[in-house]
Formats: sequence, C-alpha cells, structure tokens
Amino acid sequence: MKATLLGSAVVSLLTISAAFGADLRAPPPAPLPFTWTGCYAGANAGGGFGQKNLTDSAELLSPTTGVTSDNLDIRGYMLGAQIGCDYQFASNWIVGVEGAASGGDIGGSNSVAVPLVAPGDTATFKETTDFLASLTGRVGYTWDRWMLYGKGGVGFVNDRYNLPDAAGTYDFDGLENRLGWTAGAGIEWALWDDWSVKLEYDYYSFGTRNVTFIDETTQASGPESIKQNIQVIKLGLNFHVFAGR
Repeated sequence: MKATLLGSAVVSLLTISAAFGADLRAPPPAPLPFTWTGCYAGANAGGGFGQKNLTDSAELLSPTTGVTSDNLDIRGYMLGAQIGCDYQFASNWIVGVEGAASGGDIGGSNSVAVPLVAPGDTATFKETTDFLASLTGRVGYTWDRWMLYGKGGVGFVNDRYNLPDAAGTYDFDGLENRLGWTAGAGIEWALWDDWSVKLEYDYYSFGTRNVTFIDETTQASGPESIKQNIQVIKLGLNFHVFAGR
C-alpha cells in the first residue's frame, strides 16, 4: 500500500515537473507586425529648380525697356515641415493625406540689353520663390518598415519679381500668390517604431497667369504673362503617433 502511494506521488511529481519544464521551454509570443497606420509630423530640407517664362503681352515693358520676353532658370533651397495621417489596409497598402509648407529661396536672374533706354544700358530680370505649400493625398505600398509611395494634390506658391535697369530709369516690381497642382513620389523607411526618414521628389505646375508689374519710378503698371513650374527634391524626418508595433 505504501509502495503504491509512493509510486503515485512520484508519477504526479514527474508529470508536474514535465509540464513546468515545457512551459519554461515554450517560445515567447511572436511580436506584432509593424504598421504604418497613424499620424505623424516632421521637418524637411531640400533643393529646388525650375523655370519662369515671361511674355510682355500687355506691352508694358517693351516700350520702356525693350524686353518683350525672357526665360529664367531658377534654383535654390527650401526648409519646411509636414503633417499627415496614414491608414494601412490589405496587409501592404497605404492611403493617407498630408499637408506641407516650406520657406526659402529658389530664384535666379538674367541680364538683358535695353538699348531703347540708353546705349550700353542693361536691365536685370530677377525672380524669387520664397514659399511653397501643398495639400496632397498619397497611396503607398509597404514591405515591413519600407514604403514606396506616390502623391498628388493642390500646390501654392509665393513669388517676387524685380526688373530695374542699371541707369535707374525704371524699377519694375511684381508680387503674386498662385494656386496650381503638384505630384510626386518617394520612399520612406521606419528607423524605429516612432521615427522614419524619407526621400521625396515633387513637381509643381502653376500654369500661365498674369502678374501686375509696377514701376516704382513712374508708377506705370500693367499685367505680365508668366508661366512657371518648380521641382523639389527633399529629405524628411517624421515622428509617428499611434503607429509602430
């Protein structure tokens, strides 16, 4: 009888020990997959280039300056910020919306001969883009912590123009805010659950619009037709909320 009870106790102890050992050897639960779902905010820096094409359709400049048209190449830098939200669905696809704004100096200047004013006189046509903004939607495809995406939406630009001559006979200025469209693409990598970096290309088209030029010397004014586009390549850093693992 005692032998039977002792045997039962030993079997029970071995069973408990085996079960406890199995629990100790059980692998930890698998981590949850990374997700891009959430909102983010960050900063960016980049360079831009483009073209401004001026046509003196109102003949404001040509009688005074001899300038009837000018094509100006522009380049420079932009620093800005972005904020947005993404939703990941169907395992690998992303849809989102983003607002971005940048300030800086993308511009250029051309020297133009103006013999109508005085022999040897020259004028300088200068343009500066100091503000760019956009509101876009984006669609992306992900593989774990990498995302390739395309985006498109509305663009906004602020430009300043200046056309003085060396002799001081005239000094035309123009200022405008303009709406257009933008499209771009980029690649983004999540360094950690809350931080990501991205490299992005954006194209802005603002079409052809009339800009009022005013001569600060004579106060003469009129519309000038200007066509413009800008391209920007930028590197960005984002902090994510309600994302990661």
